[in-house]
Amino acid sequence: MSKRIVLFGELLLRLNPEGFARLVQADRLQVYYTGGEANAGASLVKWGHSASMVSCVPAHEMGDACVNYLRRFGIDTRYVQRAGERLGLFYVETGASQRQSMVIYDRKESAFTTYSDDGLDWAEVLAGADWFHFTGTAPAVARRLVPVLTRACTAAQRLGIRVSCDLNYRAKLWTPQEAAESMAGLLPLVNVFVCGAEDAAAIFGVQGDEDLAVAAQLAGRFGFTHVLMPRRESRSASHNTISAFLWHATQFAVSRTHEIPHIVDRIGAGDAMTAGLIHGLAEGWTLPQTVDFGVAASCLKHSVPGDFGLASLEEVQALAAGSASGRIQR
Repeated sequence: MSKRIVLFGELLLRLNPEGFARLVQADRLQVYYTGGEANAGASLVKWGHSASMVSCVPAHEMGDACVNYLRRFGIDTRYVQRAGERLGLFYVETGASQRQSMVIYDRKESAFTTYSDDGLDWAEVLAGADWFHFTGTAPAVARRLVPVLTRACTAAQRLGIRVSCDLNYRAKLWTPQEAAESMAGLLPLVNVFVCGAEDAAAIFGVQGDEDLAVAAQLAGRFGFTHVLMPRRESRSASHNTISAFLWHATQFAVSRTHEIPHIVDRIGAGDAMTAGLIHGLAEGWTLPQTVDFGVAASCLKHSVPGDFGLASLEEVQALAAGSASGRIQR
C-alpha cells in the first residue's frame, strides 16, 4: 500500500570525473543532483510510495535544474523553498582497488543553510503523511536548523507520524562532540534510528561487544522503537561486503551478507538501505524481511552511477530472496 513520506534535508550538486579519473586529471565533470534524504525518496517513489521533499535551493537556473532532476524521478518539490545564492556541492573521486574514494565538500553558506520555517504550518506539510525522515547532515551544515527539525518532529509525533533519522555522520562536516550536542534534543523525538556501531561509540559513548548491546543501549537512552546498524567490510575500494542488524524491543534480525566484488558507485548506498527500512516497516513486514530488503537495496545501489538507487521493487525482492546471478533478463 502506497505511503506518503516527507523528507527534510539539503539538496546538492555532485560533480565527479568520468570513470576512475582523479580530479587533477579531469577536463570534464559529470553532474548529478542529490542529497541523503532525496536519495531515499527516489527509491521509495520507485517502490510505489509518495515522497515530498522539504528543502531550499537558489532561485536561479541551478536551483531549477536541481528541482527538475527530482521531479524527473517523481519526487514532490512543492515544499522546496527558493532562496539564497548558491547550491551546496561536493566533488567525488571514485576510488579503485587500494585507492580510496574521496569527497570534497563545498557546502558553507549554501541556500539550504538559510532555510526558514517562519510562517510554515508543519501540520499542513505533514497532512496525510505516514512518515517523516531526516539525516544528521542537516544540523551538521547549519546548527540553526536544529529548532526547525525540533518543530517538524514534534508536529509529526503529535500527528502520530513515525519519524526516522539516519545519523549519517560525516567527519568533514562536524566533530563527534558537535554531533552529540546537536542531536541530543532531536533523538528523543525519533522512532527509527540508523547508526553504525563506530559512530555510536564515538558520538554517544555507547559501546558493546555485540550490535545487540549497542542497539539496546541507544534505544534505552533515546526511546527508539527500531535501530538499524549497517555493517560494511571494505576489502578494497572496489570490493566490499555489506549486511545489517535490525533491533526492535526484545527481537532482532541479521541480514544475509552480500558480496560486492565490483563497485560502480557506493555513494548513496546507505540511503538506499534506509529507504528499504522505511519501506519494510511502513508495509508491516517482519524484521528479517525488512532488513534483508534494505540490504539488498543497498547492494544494488552499488551497481548504479550517481546517488539514486533506482532499483525496482522486483529487483530488490529477487536479490533479497537470494537471486544474485546477475543474468540477463529477456
